[in-house]
Amino acid sequence: MAVRAVRGAVQLDRDEAGHMDEQVGALLTAVMERNSLSADDLISIWFTATPDLHSDFPAAAARKLGIVDVPLICAQELDIQGALPRVVRLLAHIESDRPRSEINHVYLGAAAALRKDIAQ
Repeated sequence: MAVRAVRGAVQLDRDEAGHMDEQVGALLTAVMERNSLSADDLISIWFTATPDLHSDFPAAAARKLGIVDVPLICAQELDIQGALPRVVRLLAHIESDRPRSEINHVYLGAAAALRKDIAQ
């Protein structure tokens, strides 16, 4: 079993805790489904949020999905002029037999513009 990394991002429409839970939950669910993962495959997840998001911790959405025994951490994304606003990104470290080339990175909605080269 190899350690792999999966990237993902979603842009929120507004800075509200319920909306963040919904959108981050959808992102995490898509990452899990598109890579045929279960919670047991997760090693850790890093979440970042742009500086304009204040309503909640993105990791709270993972806990609400039942991911309770996986180390999670949140950090603030760099405040770069002209960057896409209201974006939550994730970097999940996983155990997987898939080769690196078969890992599906997930960029939902407008966040797909962030990484057109790897967005699914």
